[in-house]
Amino acid sequence: MKGSAIADFLASRALEDYEPVNFNEDLMYVAITEEDMPEGHSWKLNFDGVSNAVGNRVGAILISPNGDHYPFTCKLDFDCTNNMAEYKACIMGIRAAIDREIKVLEVYGDSALVIYQLKGEWETRDPKLISYRKLILELIEEFDDITFHYLPRDENQMADALATLASMIKVNEQENMKPI
Repeated sequence: MKGSAIADFLASRALEDYEPVNFNEDLMYVAITEEDMPEGHSWKLNFDGVSNAVGNRVGAILISPNGDHYPFTCKLDFDCTNNMAEYKACIMGIRAAIDREIKVLEVYGDSALVIYQLKGEWETRDPKLISYRKLILELIEEFDDITFHYLPRDENQMADALATLASMIKVNEQENMKPI
């Protein structure tokens, strides 16, 4: 069901002038930030992290002011709690926004704990989470404006689907993986 949500979304955004990717070339990015975007327009970031018996994985989506979606997903290679995975997903998305020189960002997540800790409304007591929160607070200095918003799980389906997708990918640890 979750995988079909991604397929349906991508199929609905097919281009008429589509050309297949030649996989003999290095594929570094699916898309880059629009350079003609007026400054001050807000981008959105949805993130989700999952830790369970299947594994630990994260997903994030950057959404441009004109509605273009830039997905990211990753399988974590260490044991962690669900809250740690949520923080890692948020960090991955924020770093992607920094790499694209985005200056105004609205961050949405379905983890009330992570969102309200980042907003400063809840204390961070778990020693495992303190360093993650500290890192995000350092990263957000790169933005002119950044806000954090709680999003109910049923409204965060795309990020959840990306996190689930990461669990389905088998990666040879000897290969040097390039970001997509």
